[in-house]
Amino acid sequence: MKAICHFGLLSCLFFVLGCNDNTPLTAAKATKPAGEADATTEPAAAVTVIQPGDDSERKAQEALILAEKGDIIEFAEGTFEFKGTLSLNGIANVTIRGKGMEKTILNFTGQRAGSGGEGLKIKADNFTIEDLTLQNTPGDALKIEDSKRVTIRRIRTWWSQGPDSQNGAYGIYPVLCSDVLIEHCVAECASDAGIYVGQTQRTIVRRNRVERNVAGIEIENTIGADVYENEATNNTGGLLVFSLPGLKLKNGSHCRAYKNHVYDNNHPNFANKGAIVSTVPAGTGLMIMANDDVEIFENNVHGNNTTNCVIVSFLVTQRKFEDAQYDPYPEGVHIHDNRFADGGKSPQGEIGKLFEQLAGLPMPDIVIDGVMNPKVVVDGKVPEKARIVIANNGDATFANLGFAAMLQGGQPVITRDLLSHAGKLPSLEPNVIPGVE
Repeated sequence: MKAICHFGLLSCLFFVLGCNDNTPLTAAKATKPAGEADATTEPAAAVTVIQPGDDSERKAQEALILAEKGDIIEFAEGTFEFKGTLSLNGIANVTIRGKGMEKTILNFTGQRAGSGGEGLKIKADNFTIEDLTLQNTPGDALKIEDSKRVTIRRIRTWWSQGPDSQNGAYGIYPVLCSDVLIEHCVAECASDAGIYVGQTQRTIVRRNRVERNVAGIEIENTIGADVYENEATNNTGGLLVFSLPGLKLKNGSHCRAYKNHVYDNNHPNFANKGAIVSTVPAGTGLMIMANDDVEIFENNVHGNNTTNCVIVSFLVTQRKFEDAQYDPYPEGVHIHDNRFADGGKSPQGEIGKLFEQLAGLPMPDIVIDGVMNPKVVVDGKVPEKARIVIANNGDATFANLGFAAMLQGGQPVITRDLLSHAGKLPSLEPNVIPGVE
Protein backbone atom coordinates (compact mmCIF):
# COMPACT_ATOMS: atom_id res chain seq x y z
CA MET A 1 0.00 0.00 0.00
CA LYS A 2 2.90 2.34 0.81
CA ALA A 3 4.44 1.81 -2.64
CA ILE A 4 1.15 2.74 -4.33
CA CYS A 5 0.86 5.92 -2.30
CA HIS A 6 4.44 6.89 -3.11
CA PHE A 7 3.83 6.24 -6.79
CA GLY A 8 0.96 8.72 -6.78
CA LEU A 9 3.05 11.37 -5.08
CA LEU A 10 5.97 10.82 -7.41
CA SER A 11 3.73 11.10 -10.45
CA CYS A 12 2.68 14.52 -9.21
CA LEU A 13 6.32 15.35 -8.61
CA PHE A 14 7.22 14.47 -12.21
CA PHE A 15 4.55 16.88 -13.39
CA VAL A 16 5.56 19.72 -11.04
CA LEU A 17 9.24 19.47 -11.84
CA GLY A 18 8.71 19.06 -15.55
CA CYS A 19 10.14 15.55 -15.79
CA ASN A 20 8.98 13.90 -19.00
CA ASP A 21 11.09 10.76 -19.17
CA ASN A 22 10.39 7.38 -17.65
CA THR A 23 13.38 7.31 -15.34
CA PRO A 24 12.19 6.12 -11.91
CA LEU A 25 12.88 8.32 -8.93
CA THR A 26 14.87 6.54 -6.26
CA ALA A 27 16.18 7.81 -2.96
CA ALA A 28 19.69 6.54 -2.33
CA LYS A 29 19.52 5.73 1.34
CA ALA A 30 22.54 4.44 3.21
CA THR A 31 21.89 2.77 6.52
CA LYS A 32 24.46 3.23 9.24
CA PRO A 33 26.04 -0.03 10.49
CA ALA A 34 24.01 -1.18 13.45
CA GLY A 35 25.62 -4.44 14.46
CA GLU A 36 23.44 -7.33 15.50
CA ALA A 37 19.92 -6.16 16.27
CA ASP A 38 17.45 -7.80 18.60
CA ALA A 39 13.78 -7.12 19.23
CA THR A 40 14.54 -4.14 21.47
CA THR A 41 17.09 -2.42 19.20
CA GLU A 42 16.00 0.76 17.45
CA PRO A 43 16.75 0.62 13.72
CA ALA A 44 19.65 2.81 12.62
CA ALA A 45 18.73 6.07 10.92
CA ALA A 46 18.67 5.98 7.13
CA VAL A 47 20.82 8.75 5.65
CA THR A 48 20.06 10.17 2.22
CA VAL A 49 22.90 12.32 0.87
CA ILE A 50 22.09 14.97 -1.75
CA GLN A 51 24.95 16.23 -3.91
CA PRO A 52 24.97 19.56 -5.81
CA GLY A 53 24.02 19.23 -9.45
CA ASP A 54 21.35 19.69 -12.06
CA ASP A 55 19.03 17.11 -10.50
CA SER A 56 19.61 18.03 -6.85
CA GLU A 57 16.17 19.63 -6.50
CA ARG A 58 14.42 16.52 -7.79
CA LYS A 59 16.44 14.30 -5.48
CA ALA A 60 15.91 16.56 -2.48
CA GLN A 61 12.15 16.70 -2.86
CA GLU A 62 12.04 12.97 -3.55
CA ALA A 63 13.90 12.34 -0.29
CA LEU A 64 11.43 14.54 1.59
CA ILE A 65 8.41 12.79 0.05
CA LEU A 66 9.80 9.32 0.76
CA ALA A 67 11.09 10.20 4.23
CA GLU A 68 10.23 7.86 7.05
CA LYS A 69 10.40 8.33 10.78
CA GLY A 70 13.98 8.78 11.91
CA ASP A 71 15.45 9.55 8.48
CA ILE A 72 18.31 12.00 7.96
CA ILE A 73 18.47 14.05 4.76
CA GLU A 74 21.95 15.45 4.33
CA PHE A 75 23.00 18.12 1.86
CA ALA A 76 26.65 17.76 0.95
CA GLU A 77 29.14 20.60 0.79
CA GLY A 78 28.47 23.03 -2.05
CA THR A 79 25.84 25.39 -3.47
CA PHE A 80 22.44 24.05 -4.52
CA GLU A 81 20.23 25.97 -6.97
CA PHE A 82 16.51 25.48 -6.35
CA LYS A 83 13.52 26.81 -8.30
CA GLY A 84 10.76 25.66 -5.96
CA THR A 85 9.91 25.26 -2.29
CA LEU A 86 11.17 22.14 -0.55
CA SER A 87 8.53 20.74 1.80
CA LEU A 88 8.13 18.08 4.46
CA ASN A 89 4.64 17.29 5.69
CA GLY A 90 3.57 14.98 8.47
CA ILE A 91 6.64 12.75 8.90
CA ALA A 92 8.02 12.85 12.46
CA ASN A 93 11.62 12.53 13.63
CA VAL A 94 13.25 13.77 10.43
CA THR A 95 16.56 15.64 10.42
CA ILE A 96 17.74 17.92 7.60
CA ARG A 97 21.39 18.84 7.86
CA GLY A 98 24.28 20.25 5.91
CA LYS A 99 28.03 20.45 6.39
CA GLY A 100 28.05 23.91 7.96
CA MET A 101 26.63 27.39 7.35
CA GLU A 102 29.59 28.36 5.22
CA LYS A 103 29.83 25.04 3.38
CA THR A 104 26.26 24.08 2.43
CA ILE A 105 24.19 26.77 0.71
CA LEU A 106 20.64 26.32 -0.57
CA ASN A 107 20.12 29.15 -3.05
CA PHE A 108 16.60 30.11 -4.14
CA THR A 109 17.47 33.10 -6.32
CA GLY A 110 15.80 31.56 -9.37
CA GLN A 111 12.66 30.36 -7.64
CA ARG A 112 9.66 30.07 -9.97
CA ALA A 113 6.77 32.49 -9.56
CA GLY A 114 3.81 30.77 -7.95
CA SER A 115 5.89 28.05 -6.29
CA GLY A 116 5.09 29.27 -2.78
CA GLY A 117 8.05 31.51 -2.14
CA GLU A 118 9.38 29.71 0.94
CA GLY A 119 12.72 27.97 0.91
CA LEU A 120 11.83 25.15 3.27
CA LYS A 121 8.25 24.63 4.44
CA ILE A 122 7.88 22.15 7.27
CA LYS A 123 4.95 20.64 9.15
CA ALA A 124 6.42 17.78 11.18
CA ASP A 125 6.95 16.87 14.84
CA ASN A 126 10.37 16.13 16.35
CA PHE A 127 11.99 17.98 13.47
CA THR A 128 15.63 19.09 13.43
CA ILE A 129 17.45 21.27 10.91
CA GLU A 130 21.08 22.26 11.26
CA ASP A 131 24.31 23.38 9.61
CA LEU A 132 23.32 25.08 6.36
CA THR A 133 22.43 28.41 4.75
CA LEU A 134 19.17 29.40 3.06
CA GLN A 135 19.47 32.43 0.83
CA ASN A 136 17.47 34.67 -1.50
CA THR A 137 14.00 33.21 -1.02
CA PRO A 138 11.14 35.31 -2.44
CA GLY A 139 9.18 34.50 0.72
CA ASP A 140 10.13 33.17 4.13
CA ALA A 141 13.42 31.30 4.23
CA LEU A 142 12.47 28.63 6.78
CA LYS A 143 8.80 28.29 7.78
CA ILE A 144 7.80 25.66 10.33
CA GLU A 145 4.11 25.48 11.16
CA ASP A 146 1.93 23.49 13.56
CA SER A 147 4.83 21.31 14.74
CA LYS A 148 5.92 19.98 18.12
CA ARG A 149 9.49 19.68 19.38
CA VAL A 150 11.48 21.61 16.82
CA THR A 151 15.24 22.24 16.84
CA ILE A 152 16.81 24.88 14.58
CA ARG A 153 20.55 24.98 15.01
CA ARG A 154 23.41 26.70 13.12
CA ILE A 155 21.18 27.91 10.29
CA ARG A 156 21.90 31.08 8.35
CA THR A 157 19.18 32.93 6.46
CA TRP A 158 19.96 35.97 4.35
CA TRP A 159 19.39 37.92 1.15
CA SER A 160 22.54 38.73 -0.79
CA GLN A 161 21.20 42.01 -2.19
CA GLY A 162 21.15 43.42 1.34
CA PRO A 163 18.19 44.98 3.16
CA ASP A 164 15.29 45.46 0.71
CA SER A 165 11.50 45.51 0.98
CA GLN A 166 11.40 42.84 -1.76
CA ASN A 167 13.18 40.34 0.49
CA GLY A 168 11.20 37.63 2.20
CA ALA A 169 9.42 38.68 5.38
CA TYR A 170 10.97 36.16 7.78
CA GLY A 171 14.27 34.34 8.02
CA ILE A 172 13.56 31.72 10.69
CA TYR A 173 9.80 31.45 11.21
CA PRO A 174 8.20 28.88 13.53
CA VAL A 175 4.49 29.60 14.02
CA LEU A 176 1.73 27.75 15.89
CA CYS A 177 4.34 25.37 17.28
CA SER A 178 5.39 24.11 20.69
CA ASP A 179 8.75 23.35 22.30
CA VAL A 180 10.96 25.21 19.83
CA LEU A 181 14.72 25.62 20.27
CA ILE A 182 16.60 28.12 18.07
CA GLU A 183 20.31 28.36 18.76
CA HIS A 184 23.59 29.46 17.16
CA CYS A 185 21.83 30.81 14.06
CA VAL A 186 22.48 33.90 11.92
CA ALA A 187 19.61 35.85 10.35
CA GLU A 188 20.14 38.86 8.09
CA CYS A 189 18.19 41.22 5.82
CA ALA A 190 14.61 39.99 6.41
CA SER A 191 11.98 42.60 5.54
CA ASP A 192 10.05 41.76 8.73
CA ALA A 193 11.97 39.69 11.29
CA GLY A 194 15.21 37.74 11.15
CA ILE A 195 14.05 35.33 13.86
CA TYR A 196 10.31 35.29 14.48
CA VAL A 197 8.49 33.03 16.93
CA GLY A 198 4.72 33.43 16.69
CA GLN A 199 1.71 31.89 18.45
CA THR A 200 3.94 29.28 20.00
CA GLN A 201 4.05 27.63 23.42
CA ARG A 202 7.48 27.28 24.99
CA THR A 203 10.48 28.47 23.04
CA ILE A 204 14.14 29.05 23.74
CA VAL A 205 16.00 31.48 21.49
CA ARG A 206 19.66 31.60 22.46
CA ARG A 207 23.13 32.53 21.20
CA ASN A 208 22.03 33.78 17.80
CA ARG A 209 23.17 36.81 15.79
CA VAL A 210 20.66 39.00 13.98
CA GLU A 211 21.54 42.05 11.91
CA ARG A 212 20.24 44.22 9.06
CA ASN A 213 16.64 43.04 9.55
CA VAL A 214 13.67 45.24 10.29
CA ALA A 215 13.16 43.32 13.54
CA GLY A 216 16.13 41.32 14.73
CA ILE A 217 14.22 38.94 17.02
CA GLU A 218 10.45 39.10 17.39
CA ILE A 219 8.47 37.09 19.94
CA GLU A 220 4.78 37.48 19.08
CA ASN A 221 1.66 36.09 20.80
CA THR A 222 3.82 33.41 22.38
CA ILE A 223 3.34 31.86 25.80
CA GLY A 224 6.63 30.94 27.42
CA ALA A 225 9.82 32.30 25.85
CA ASP A 226 13.39 32.45 27.10
CA VAL A 227 15.51 34.73 24.91
CA TYR A 228 19.10 34.95 26.02
CA GLU A 229 22.73 35.50 25.01
CA ASN A 230 21.78 36.79 21.57
CA GLU A 231 23.48 39.59 19.65
CA ALA A 232 21.19 42.07 17.88
CA THR A 233 22.79 44.93 15.97
CA ASN A 234 22.11 47.16 12.94
CA ASN A 235 18.45 46.20 12.76
CA THR A 236 15.60 48.71 12.80
CA GLY A 237 14.53 47.23 16.14
CA GLY A 238 16.72 44.80 18.05
CA LEU A 239 14.37 42.67 20.17
CA LEU A 240 10.57 42.97 20.04
CA VAL A 241 8.07 41.24 22.34
CA PHE A 242 4.59 41.83 20.93
CA SER A 243 0.99 40.72 21.30
CA LEU A 244 -1.27 41.55 18.37
CA PRO A 245 -5.02 41.20 17.85
CA GLY A 246 -6.80 38.81 15.51
CA LEU A 247 -4.54 35.79 15.93
CA LYS A 248 -5.37 32.22 16.98
CA LEU A 249 -3.21 32.22 20.09
CA LYS A 250 -4.17 35.23 22.18
CA ASN A 251 -2.16 37.48 24.44
CA GLY A 252 1.47 36.45 24.72
CA SER A 253 2.92 36.11 28.20
CA HIS A 254 5.78 34.78 30.32
CA CYS A 255 8.77 36.01 28.31
CA ARG A 256 12.22 36.30 29.86
CA ALA A 257 14.86 38.22 27.88
CA TYR A 258 18.26 38.29 29.54
CA LYS A 259 21.99 38.53 28.91
CA ASN A 260 21.43 39.79 25.36
CA HIS A 261 23.63 42.39 23.65
CA VAL A 262 21.32 44.82 21.85
CA TYR A 263 23.19 47.72 20.31
CA ASP A 264 23.30 50.20 17.42
CA ASN A 265 19.97 49.12 15.97
CA ASN A 266 19.63 52.15 13.75
CA HIS A 267 18.99 50.70 10.30
CA PRO A 268 16.29 52.51 8.26
CA ASN A 269 12.96 50.68 8.32
CA PHE A 270 12.47 48.82 5.01
CA ALA A 271 9.33 46.85 5.90
CA ASN A 272 6.42 46.69 3.51
CA LYS A 273 3.83 49.34 4.28
CA GLY A 274 0.99 47.95 6.34
CA ALA A 275 3.13 45.46 8.24
CA ILE A 276 3.05 46.17 11.98
CA VAL A 277 6.86 46.40 12.05
CA SER A 278 6.69 49.23 9.52
CA THR A 279 5.71 51.43 12.50
CA VAL A 280 8.84 50.54 14.51
CA PRO A 281 11.18 53.57 14.57
CA ALA A 282 14.73 53.00 13.45
CA GLY A 283 16.89 53.19 16.54
CA THR A 284 14.76 50.95 18.80
CA GLY A 285 16.64 48.59 21.11
CA LEU A 286 14.04 46.65 23.13
CA MET A 287 10.31 47.08 22.49
CA ILE A 288 7.52 45.48 24.50
CA MET A 289 3.99 45.96 23.20
CA ALA A 290 0.87 44.60 24.90
CA ASN A 291 2.62 41.53 26.30
CA ASP A 292 2.04 40.41 29.89
CA ASP A 293 4.49 38.97 32.40
CA VAL A 294 7.74 40.03 30.78
CA GLU A 295 11.05 40.05 32.63
CA ILE A 296 13.98 41.94 31.06
CA PHE A 297 17.23 41.61 32.98
CA GLU A 298 21.03 41.57 32.72
CA ASN A 299 21.01 42.85 29.15
CA ASN A 300 23.59 45.20 27.66
CA VAL A 301 21.66 47.77 25.61
CA HIS A 302 23.31 50.81 24.06
CA GLY A 303 23.61 53.08 21.05
CA ASN A 304 19.99 52.78 19.87
CA ASN A 305 19.20 56.24 18.54
CA THR A 306 15.45 56.45 19.22
CA THR A 307 15.42 54.77 22.61
CA ASN A 308 17.08 51.81 24.26
CA CYS A 309 13.85 50.40 25.71
CA VAL A 310 10.19 51.24 25.10
CA ILE A 311 7.06 49.71 26.67
CA VAL A 312 3.74 50.57 25.03
CA SER A 313 0.15 49.46 24.66
CA PHE A 314 -1.19 48.48 21.25
CA LEU A 315 -3.36 51.61 21.42
CA VAL A 316 -0.35 53.78 20.66
CA THR A 317 -0.43 52.44 17.09
CA GLN A 318 -3.95 53.91 16.71
CA ARG A 319 -4.95 50.83 14.69
CA LYS A 320 -8.49 49.57 15.16
CA PHE A 321 -9.19 46.00 16.20
CA GLU A 322 -12.33 43.92 16.77
CA ASP A 323 -10.92 41.05 18.81
CA ALA A 324 -12.91 40.86 22.04
CA GLN A 325 -10.39 38.47 23.60
CA TYR A 326 -7.39 40.68 22.92
CA ASP A 327 -5.73 42.58 25.76
CA PRO A 328 -3.88 45.60 24.34
CA TYR A 329 -2.13 46.60 27.57
CA PRO A 330 1.32 45.49 28.79
CA GLU A 331 1.02 44.24 32.37
CA GLY A 332 3.42 42.65 34.81
CA VAL A 333 6.57 43.98 33.10
CA HIS A 334 9.78 43.88 35.15
CA ILE A 335 12.85 45.76 33.84
CA HIS A 336 15.78 45.24 36.21
CA ASP A 337 19.54 44.94 36.48
CA ASN A 338 20.27 45.99 32.88
CA ARG A 339 23.02 48.23 31.51
CA PHE A 340 21.75 51.07 29.32
CA ALA A 341 23.94 53.71 27.63
CA ASP A 342 24.29 56.15 24.72
CA GLY A 343 20.73 55.90 23.41
CA GLY A 344 18.15 58.40 22.22
CA LYS A 345 20.50 60.72 20.38
CA SER A 346 18.53 60.95 17.12
CA PRO A 347 14.94 59.58 17.24
CA GLN A 348 13.61 58.42 13.87
CA GLY A 349 10.23 57.98 12.19
CA GLU A 350 6.88 59.51 13.15
CA ILE A 351 6.82 57.81 16.53
CA GLY A 352 10.42 58.71 17.27
CA LYS A 353 9.86 62.35 16.38
CA LEU A 354 6.76 62.43 18.58
CA PHE A 355 8.80 60.95 21.43
CA GLU A 356 11.45 63.62 20.88
CA GLN A 357 8.83 66.37 20.88
CA LEU A 358 7.47 65.16 24.19
CA ALA A 359 10.65 64.16 26.04
CA GLY A 360 13.42 66.13 24.34
CA LEU A 361 16.98 65.03 23.63
CA PRO A 362 18.57 62.76 24.41
CA MET A 363 15.59 60.45 24.67
CA PRO A 364 15.49 58.58 27.98
CA ASP A 365 16.83 55.03 28.08
CA ILE A 366 13.46 53.64 29.17
CA VAL A 367 10.20 55.06 27.83
CA ILE A 368 6.64 54.00 28.59
CA ASP A 369 3.44 55.32 27.07
CA GLY A 370 1.61 55.44 30.41
CA VAL A 371 -1.58 53.81 29.10
CA MET A 372 -3.21 51.56 31.70
CA ASN A 373 -6.05 49.08 31.50
CA PRO A 374 -9.14 50.96 32.76
CA LYS A 375 -10.78 47.68 33.76
CA VAL A 376 -8.24 47.07 36.51
CA VAL A 377 -7.30 50.61 37.58
CA VAL A 378 -8.34 51.54 41.09
CA ASP A 379 -7.66 55.10 42.34
CA GLY A 380 -5.30 55.65 39.43
CA LYS A 381 -3.26 52.53 40.10
CA VAL A 382 -3.13 49.01 38.70
CA PRO A 383 -2.85 45.88 40.90
CA GLU A 384 0.64 44.93 42.01
CA LYS A 385 0.94 41.99 39.62
CA ALA A 386 0.01 44.23 36.66
CA ARG A 387 2.55 46.98 37.39
CA ILE A 388 5.48 48.04 35.25
CA VAL A 389 8.43 47.79 37.64
CA ILE A 390 11.76 49.40 36.73
CA ALA A 391 14.63 48.93 39.18
CA ASN A 392 18.42 48.60 39.52
CA ASN A 393 19.31 49.72 36.01
CA GLY A 394 22.25 51.90 37.01
CA ASP A 395 22.05 55.45 35.69
CA ALA A 396 19.31 54.67 33.18
CA THR A 397 16.99 57.60 32.52
CA PHE A 398 13.20 57.30 32.31
CA ALA A 399 10.08 59.01 30.98
CA ASN A 400 6.36 58.29 31.12
CA LEU A 401 5.05 60.04 28.02
CA GLY A 402 1.48 60.32 29.29
CA PHE A 403 -0.20 59.03 26.15
CA ALA A 404 -3.38 58.14 28.05
CA ALA A 405 -4.45 61.77 28.05
CA MET A 406 -3.48 62.19 24.41
CA LEU A 407 -5.63 59.23 23.36
CA GLN A 408 -8.57 60.98 25.00
CA GLY A 409 -7.89 64.21 23.14
CA GLY A 410 -6.01 65.98 25.89
CA GLN A 411 -2.42 67.05 26.39
CA PRO A 412 0.10 64.45 27.56
CA VAL A 413 1.57 64.86 31.01
CA ILE A 414 5.22 63.86 31.00
CA THR A 415 6.68 62.43 34.19
CA ARG A 416 10.25 61.35 34.85
CA ASP A 417 9.93 60.11 38.41
CA LEU A 418 10.78 56.43 38.73
CA LEU A 419 9.43 56.13 42.28
CA SER A 420 6.00 55.05 41.09
CA HIS A 421 7.71 52.15 39.27
CA ALA A 422 9.99 51.14 42.11
CA GLY A 423 9.76 47.74 43.74
CA LYS A 424 10.16 44.17 42.62
CA LEU A 425 7.98 41.63 40.89
CA PRO A 426 8.50 37.90 41.47
CA SER A 427 11.01 36.45 39.02
CA LEU A 428 9.44 34.39 36.28
CA GLU A 429 10.14 30.70 36.23
CA PRO A 430 12.51 29.52 33.45
CA ASN A 431 10.80 28.15 30.38
CA VAL A 432 11.69 24.49 30.04
CA ILE A 433 11.73 22.35 26.92
CA PRO A 434 12.01 18.62 27.68
CA GLY A 435 15.44 17.31 26.75
CA VAL A 436 17.02 20.77 26.36
CA GLU A 437 19.60 21.89 28.92
